[in-house]
Amino acid sequence: MGMQMGGSGKKGPVSDINVTPLVDVMLVLLVIFMVTAPMMFSGIDLKLPKTQKVNNMGLRPELVILSITDAEQFFLGKTAVQKEGLIATIQKQLKAAKTDVLYVRADYNLKYEKVAKLIANLKRAGVSNIALVTEVEKNP
Repeated sequence: MGMQMGGSGKKGPVSDINVTPLVDVMLVLLVIFMVTAPMMFSGIDLKLPKTQKVNNMGLRPELVILSITDAEQFFLGKTAVQKEGLIATIQKQLKAAKTDVLYVRADYNLKYEKVAKLIANLKRAGVSNIALVTEVEKNP
């Protein structure tokens, strides 16, 4: 509490709330969420191949992202999907998201043959806009 100075004629304690600590706390929370939000999305633990940086794409939950583990488990976002009916599920997800881009995250230890066959099957089914997600090399 402070004393009001000035020529208003009123003297005594001021009952205004000091919002500075609240703003400080909110800014700290905002920074924490901004840093952790990208990490929260990639809930499927994959060892991605490393490449040189081509373009920076921030993966967001509203994108249609197919993750494939080295044990050939498929996930759309964080939801596990069976291999049978995978392409139909992807097509439904693309229509629901109103996009034609499918982001594919395949584990480093998965055979290239498996990824190539999946991409060929997707293209035959009409899913032709496929982006492969990799990690950026530390020392190119």
